[in-house]
Amino acid sequence: MTQGQATLRIDGHSLSCRTIAQVARDDVGVQLDPAALERAREAWEQAESIAQRRQVYGRTTGVGANRHEAVDGEAAVGHALRLLRSHAGGAGPLLRDDHVRATLVVRLNQLAAGGSGIHPRMLEALARTLVEGALPAVHRLGAIGTGDLTMLAEIGLTLAGERPWAVGGLPAVQVDLGDALALMSSNAATLAEAALACGDLQVLLRASHVVAALSYRALGGSPEAYAAAVHRAKPHPGQVLCASEMRRLLGMEGSAVAGRRIQDPFGLRAFPQVQGPALDSLADLERILEIEVNATAENPLVSTDLGDVFHHAHFHTAYVAVALDQARAALHHVAELSTARLGDLVEPGMTDLPPFLASGPPGSSGVMILEYVAQDALAQLRHAALPVTLGTAVVSRGLEDHASFSTQAARQATAAVDSFRLVLACELVAAVRALRMQDADIAHLPVGKAFDRAVEVLEPALEDRSLTADVELAAGLLPELSGI
Repeated sequence: MTQGQATLRIDGHSLSCRTIAQVARDDVGVQLDPAALERAREAWEQAESIAQRRQVYGRTTGVGANRHEAVDGEAAVGHALRLLRSHAGGAGPLLRDDHVRATLVVRLNQLAAGGSGIHPRMLEALARTLVEGALPAVHRLGAIGTGDLTMLAEIGLTLAGERPWAVGGLPAVQVDLGDALALMSSNAATLAEAALACGDLQVLLRASHVVAALSYRALGGSPEAYAAAVHRAKPHPGQVLCASEMRRLLGMEGSAVAGRRIQDPFGLRAFPQVQGPALDSLADLERILEIEVNATAENPLVSTDLGDVFHHAHFHTAYVAVALDQARAALHHVAELSTARLGDLVEPGMTDLPPFLASGPPGSSGVMILEYVAQDALAQLRHAALPVTLGTAVVSRGLEDHASFSTQAARQATAAVDSFRLVLACELVAAVRALRMQDADIAHLPVGKAFDRAVEVLEPALEDRSLTADVELAAGLLPELSGI
């Protein structure tokens, strides 16, 4: 931990999507709460005692369909390492560094909640890994939403000194009999990816209010669609919030100038009704994720209060999978409206500007290509928005006969982030260009701050030229605009 570095106390019950991202991306350190360490010690001692009296899955038995195979006597020696070795069979590309760090902090926090029966030294090792900035090499493929077994096994074997570190390194940690399953019995990598994607999408949705407001001004939109009286009549929370944000950004709280049309195209008029479900879905996803990352979801669950262990199915993540599917579907609708507004911005009848916002000799193309880029990104987003929860899997000799595929849902959410960012960036480039060509006077409005900032960043030249750099700059500007 570097001097002056911000730190997050890991206590097992207060981790959030925001703080996961801070640890993963913003050089925030961690400090393990001593009370959490003591809870882990009590659960470990309890599990050790109970295992002397009855079978405990994964501690005195095999796993999966081997649950009836007793592990005792000489066979118990090395059982934990055998479990880790056999399950560390991940494949495909390695996880991104921020994903690995997010996984480490999620699993550490879950273990800090107590109930796993893992030895406290494993918590200390995970915390030390984060503090030192060391990173295990973790493969991406090998989970179906019923536990990130391969990913966490690879992390466990790295801690045990049997796999090379991707970044840095720590001395090997002893892995005891009950430590392997206790470490692997989690969806930490899936939850980590979902939490990062959830935060990214929330930033982009906030930015989409600003981008839509710029398009509204360029298109001379009607204020009636955002009126408070309209949204009181059908008060879905996200819809009400969206309309309120549009009124704030466009200075509509008092008297508003009438729009050019009695009714606008859906890209403007239906924006609150389409943005609202996405806002609500992301809020619901965040709530579900924060329950999961602070849950005592270990299987088996060691209850120090009752002096017993419970075998259950908390490893199943249907809540997460369904929430991710809903969020991506709602996001796709928002992106469709963005491309619709982009289509309006290149239409002379909507802006009183040349076709495609061109400036130059007849036949100049202006921003024509932006529609192609945006529609390509939208097509990718449409693919990422397809539901993954409609299939299932039967594995482990039929014992595990259902899967949520939350892991795949989280991966698709990550893909959706990149696609949605590009769609919004294309609209932003066109909206700013249209406002420049109109010599729009919006400095007195809150959204005027966004326009002024975009004018500083984007290339002012209007002649036909490559817009690649403009789109990239606009995409990079979206997080900043989300705070306006």
